[in-house]
Amino acid sequence: MKLRPLAETRLWRHLAVPAVGLIVAVLHLVNPSNVVVFAATFPTATRLITNEYAYRNPSRPDAITSPDWIATSGSLFGRDGAGWTGPIDRVTPGPASDPHTDSAVFRLITRRDDFEDVHVQFRLSIVEVTSTSRTPRMDWDGVHIWVRYQNEMSSYAVSVARRDGIVLIKKKCPGGPTNGGRYYTLTREVTGHPIPLNQWRYVGATATDTANGGVRITMLINGHFVVGVTDRGTGCAPIRASGAVGIRGDNTEFTFAAFRVSQFGPATTPAPAVPTDPVPMVAVPQPAASLSR
Repeated sequence: MKLRPLAETRLWRHLAVPAVGLIVAVLHLVNPSNVVVFAATFPTATRLITNEYAYRNPSRPDAITSPDWIATSGSLFGRDGAGWTGPIDRVTPGPASDPHTDSAVFRLITRRDDFEDVHVQFRLSIVEVTSTSRTPRMDWDGVHIWVRYQNEMSSYAVSVARRDGIVLIKKKCPGGPTNGGRYYTLTREVTGHPIPLNQWRYVGATATDTANGGVRITMLINGHFVVGVTDRGTGCAPIRASGAVGIRGDNTEFTFAAFRVSQFGPATTPAPAVPTDPVPMVAVPQPAASLSR
């Protein structure tokens, strides 16, 4: 199935009128350019693409490395033309990730780290959300997209699928208890997005610099804008340097396909939305939750 362009969002402002309690959402749609700057492909036959063993032992002759991907934790397989985490466990894998994957903590980034103003999009199908003795059940178990990834201490995390049905955007800054960094919640929590198992959905994230020195990050699910924010320095300075993009998974077996990174074009006419499956789009502010590990 070929991925069609998703509707993009560039500006999202909430204009509050206290007298009547009215909140008006202003949404400006733009096109990403036609230039796809990164497109991932996967084999039809099931085989290992790369894993954390290769990340830790890149010069070993038995290390299976990828020209496109780095798995800092867990294992990436190709299967049926898509990427796959493999079965979930929390045991350090050998060179072939057989029989163990360590994909309960799945951390995948692109080798390329020169992505600036981009739209990341792919199709996602979640097989199972589970837990292990070393990774107990957490509300934020699920799948998250990384944009402007600098290192394990600095990135934006767009949580597109969580066990608790909440989606939101976070930022990780250096200095803190989580692998040398600390997460800061940038948006309200948006409820009403339970994970549909074994169903393909379109998910996406954008990151663009703003004229006033900030960074605009947005989330799309099934072609719909869900939530967005302009980071003006929460926790640390906005991450305006180019970086890698990637996918994070926690206690979640999933498959992803048609992974594309497109650069932004001029803000002219709206991009056509893809046909969507009926997905609840209920936005209700809730207290912030953590994204750890």
